[in-house]
Amino acid sequence: MEINRTAVVKLSVPSNRRDDLKRTMNTFRDATQRFADRGWEGDDDGYVITSGNHLQRLVYDDIREDTALHADLCVGAANHAADVLTSVVEKMKDGERVSQPVFRSNTTVYNTNAITYFDGYCSLTAYGGSRIHAEYVYPTDSIQAEYLESDKWTKQGAKLRYDHQTDTYYLHVSVKQEREETSAEAENKTVLGVDRNVDGYLAVTSTGAFIGNADLLNHKRREYERRRARLQQQGTRSAHLTIQSIGDTFANWSEDFLHHASKELVKEAVSQGCTTIVFEELENIRERISNASKFQQWTFNELKRQVEYKANEEGITVETVHPAYTSQRCSETGCGFTHEDNRDGDEFVCQKCGKELHSDYNAARNIAHKFIQNRRKSGSGGATYHLALKSGTVNGNGDYSPSTV
Repeated sequence: MEINRTAVVKLSVPSNRRDDLKRTMNTFRDATQRFADRGWEGDDDGYVITSGNHLQRLVYDDIREDTALHADLCVGAANHAADVLTSVVEKMKDGERVSQPVFRSNTTVYNTNAITYFDGYCSLTAYGGSRIHAEYVYPTDSIQAEYLESDKWTKQGAKLRYDHQTDTYYLHVSVKQEREETSAEAENKTVLGVDRNVDGYLAVTSTGAFIGNADLLNHKRREYERRRARLQQQGTRSAHLTIQSIGDTFANWSEDFLHHASKELVKEAVSQGCTTIVFEELENIRERISNASKFQQWTFNELKRQVEYKANEEGITVETVHPAYTSQRCSETGCGFTHEDNRDGDEFVCQKCGKELHSDYNAARNIAHKFIQNRRKSGSGGATYHLALKSGTVNGNGDYSPSTV
């Protein structure tokens, strides 16, 4: 079983090389924009180009000549542009309104040829082909040091990000590890259901954990948008730079907010002995969250992404199920009555058995239940699945076992 994580570490860049690194990142951003612009123009049939190799064949030489960007970084820019264009095309297929990608933030993608890792520092390819050595700055008792210094983790590519407000560089390194699944883990599975929300609690689990404040996240987003709108009206260069700064600050705050929420969610799964975390499929709940902003939908995706790499580190898999009727079905064992009148906002009252629950908690239980039933129907290789609840577990036959955790 392959476990993937992202190690995030602050970099200490020599003062005499900071301008070189900034120039490298700005050039990379401009090159990415040119690749994306060419891909947006489309091929001979008018289709958006989403292949990095295709983009390289079309404009790689011109961009290299015009920018003097290192070859490996130029390849990275083409692939980065292709990934963004692919995401845009997927949204087009789903019927969403999209626009031509514009790259504003300073993010540079380093493949394994453009970055070399050492104990305590890394070597980054910079503008013109020179190399910049930057030391890692670890917080006290940081697990990031284990990812970057231990031989147990294989380091892959990385993304370099720059925070305008704090004038700080952060390196996001992809690391992986191979781990064997034990026979006991293969035979017995405990499932944690998770219901995600655009307001109220960010996530609610089938064990009754209420995690994160979605209302706070939305409030911070609205504050940022109002400030950005005022600055855009000014139209000055200073205002433009401030927009970049507050945008980076909000992005970092949002990622940190979701980091803490995902960490708490995985901690709940570990404490309950869960081997699987189950979410609703986002593409199939768009109708239910049709009033949600793109930012809130990004939040759903980002929370799941962060949970995935944290869960994988603990040997926990992450799955999804179709969300149909998970909010209307009574999750009480032996009932299962489904009706739209069962739910009224945060309250769930079964019209048949009278069971009363928080509606998100009820939905989380149903999400896990649906996954277990799907596995029973399809066959699960001999594994026995149990639904994790507040006080114990329930298997696919409805048999309850009190918690021993």
